[in-house]
Amino acid sequence: MAGEVIVDALPYIDHGYDDVGVRESALAMVEEECRRYRPTKNYLDHLPLPATSPFETPLMVNEFERIQNRLPMETLSMKRYELPPPPSGKLGEVSAWQEAIENSMAQLEHQCVRSLNLELLLDYGTEAWKSYLEVFTAMQAKAQLQLQQLKKDIQDVNWQRKQAQTLAGERLRSLDAHWVLLVSKNYEIETECVELEKLVQAAREHIKTLGPTNANDTAPTPEHINGHAEEDISESNGNINSNSSASGDGDGDGDVENVEDVRGGDGDANGDGDGDDAAEDESSNE
Repeated sequence: MAGEVIVDALPYIDHGYDDVGVRESALAMVEEECRRYRPTKNYLDHLPLPATSPFETPLMVNEFERIQNRLPMETLSMKRYELPPPPSGKLGEVSAWQEAIENSMAQLEHQCVRSLNLELLLDYGTEAWKSYLEVFTAMQAKAQLQLQQLKKDIQDVNWQRKQAQTLAGERLRSLDAHWVLLVSKNYEIETECVELEKLVQAAREHIKTLGPTNANDTAPTPEHINGHAEEDISESNGNINSNSSASGDGDGDGDVENVEDVRGGDGDANGDGDGDDAAEDESSNE
């Protein structure tokens, strides 16, 4: 899409360009592309012609026409620097001599202008040249400043690009490691799933080898098991409740009597001799 930049290389973090055979492989790919590419003569027909008419002068138009017609270039005319006399057939004509005199006057004026320019150059040429050198030096200094600024901008752009690519490289490496970890986990999970499927298939095959069961040997359903269990639980609960109610009627008396019996039994069992000794002690005291 327009306005988007497709980045297909990160030279600050990519490696392997200096390896053996990489340059040769790249050159071979370029040569192969050049062999397969067949340029056409009119590959620029879809582009409009440049508008050069605003910049063309009559001299340029004539020269372009001469080049298009493949005509030879006209030689430099030296006629204005010559002082030819009138032709032999026109020596008696006044107009021919008048033309020759005008040509000589033009040549003389031209030489006067040249000598005047030389005198002006001798008088003011040194100062003019110094002024030109000063202007040229100032222009050179300004160009040097612009060049240094451009170099600094290029260096800043390269540094920013290097920093961005370094950060992107770290991010890519972390994402790559995370991707490898996820792929490894997925591979382990798939392996475990395959093993479980094998176990399930082996169990199914083993069940098939056992053969079908008889009708009398059918196992009880969970509903039947639950029903019997509930009946047994209810019966046991009823027995427990009846026993507890029977014991609850004589809690006050029966418990006390049992406790006294136990204590009495303990006293008889443990204190037969103790009771006699106590009676003997009382009689002796009397």
